[in-house]
Amino acid sequence: MIANARMYSVTPEVGALWRRLFASVLEKADPAVEIVEHAPPAPIAELWARPDKAAVFMCGLPQSLAAPRPALVAAPVPSPASYGGRACYWTDLVVHVDSAFETLEQTFGHRLALTTPESQSGFAAPLHTLMVHGGVRPLYREIVAPAVTPLGALSAVIERRAEVAPLDSYALALLQRHAPTLTTGVRVVARTVPTAIPALVASGAASPAIAAAFLAADADPQARALMAPLLLARFERPEPAGYDALRHRFETVRAFWKTHPLAETVHPSFAL
Repeated sequence: MIANARMYSVTPEVGALWRRLFASVLEKADPAVEIVEHAPPAPIAELWARPDKAAVFMCGLPQSLAAPRPALVAAPVPSPASYGGRACYWTDLVVHVDSAFETLEQTFGHRLALTTPESQSGFAAPLHTLMVHGGVRPLYREIVAPAVTPLGALSAVIERRAEVAPLDSYALALLQRHAPTLTTGVRVVARTVPTAIPALVASGAASPAIAAAFLAADADPQARALMAPLLLARFERPEPAGYDALRHRFETVRAFWKTHPLAETVHPSFAL
């Protein structure tokens, strides 16, 4: 069985912190679980499709759409006050720090960088937010090639390959903490509604021992010391209804944008 935190390993330093945290937690629950590497450019969908997951961060949208669905193990609760002690996150829509844009609406007619069509934060959430603006005319000039990761979306704006891009709020917070020279190059102009945060999942049934170990991690001094730089307050038991809601919302989003033009030019990867 394997464990992996690629989704929130936003820098090599952060990835090392996650591996140390997982090792600390899993040695008490099941030391046989292997903490594996699956770094970009390896497709993250290949990781999520593995039949031997014990504790792997997985985006809530593909988890909700998968058949069979991976079991929910534990959900992270970010420590910044804006999360209100909840296992939630949202999408921050960012623009270049030197741009003239102050609102999301001002970016219409320009270029939007999405991450991948299997992403809640980098695809489904921004498209849901944009529905209130959809009509008979395209909102954007172009939806550019997939940015794949939050760092890729950030880079697309910084390098001016797009005027606006969505970023997983927790990933952005980690980047602000560990790669501030990058994040000072962008500004947030809009935020989507909070939804269930990507959780640790398992193939088949979740191990009660592994779930319990993550839920108790904040009570262990060694684990807690590793959680602090990861902006992680604790893990909690995921609520399945929150992940079901992502599937239902995505069905609404997909139906809407099939009949309303999002952009004049849409990269084939994002065809609905």
